Amino acid sequence: MSQPETSEGQTASETFPERVGIAGSGTIACGLAACVMGHGGAVVMWTRSEDSQRRARKTLARQKHGQELTVTTDRDALAAATLVVEAVVEEPAVKHELLPSLRSLLSDEALLATTTSSLNIAELARASGDPSRFFGLHVFNPVAKMKLVELCFPPDAGDAGGARAATFCEAIGKSAVEVPDEPGFVVNRLLFPYLFDAVRLLERTGMEPAEIDQCMKLGASHPMGPLALLDLVGLDVADAIGEALYGDTDDPAHRPPGRIKQLVGAGQLGRKSGTGFYDYD
Repeated sequence: MSQPETSEGQTASETFPERVGIAGSGTIACGLAACVMGHGGAVVMWTRSEDSQRRARKTLARQKHGQELTVTTDRDALAAATLVVEAVVEEPAVKHELLPSLRSLLSDEALLATTTSSLNIAELARASGDPSRFFGLHVFNPVAKMKLVELCFPPDAGDAGGARAATFCEAIGKSAVEVPDEPGFVVNRLLFPYLFDAVRLLERTGMEPAEIDQCMKLGASHPMGPLALLDLVGLDVADAIGEALYGDTDDPAHRPPGRIKQLVGAGQLGRKSGTGFYDYD
């Protein structure tokens, strides 16, 4: 596939600030890959299975881009990247197992990031084996539309890595805000109590999801109601975030609501599974 050239004759991907690798093939991984390519970068994406490889290729084939994309089940293909972003499931054990294996592939100068939305960055940095070149890169779904990136650095992060992380965010058209290493960072720490309270209101009153969402859209000028937003985030992801935020308390007013637990147990995860609080075609 040919690539557009700059005025100096270089391809766009050669002028992009990082050679990007992505570990994962879900919604966030594919959204980030499309965003990088849409801004002139090349991407190598590693997937765990051939099925996830096919799904990622199909998803990314719909994107209009002219840059390089490699989707592979060979983890070693990430070795040439200068920035690898881990974007796998929001489970601490999975990330703790994967991160050191990714770090071992990379050069000493390469950066390793995680898209976690709720887990402790300092702990993940230690698990990676090199906290000085590790950071949190919390992008928001849908990645193509959401401008914010929450950047979070462990205590041992180097200044050079921080500057490169900020430059990368700028290169993909995002606005970065450095946030503290608190559960849920800023957005999810403030957002999820509201989302969970909407579910409890649904449970308590028997209102329809569309009625609650309509109230918040028209009454608070929200672009999307809380229950539709939970479906977009993914109910399994919402449950994981809730456990990270409130897993150490037995107070039912803070834990993820029972309705979310029931839907996740039934495999009804929201948009990505076709049903959640709403049904999707």
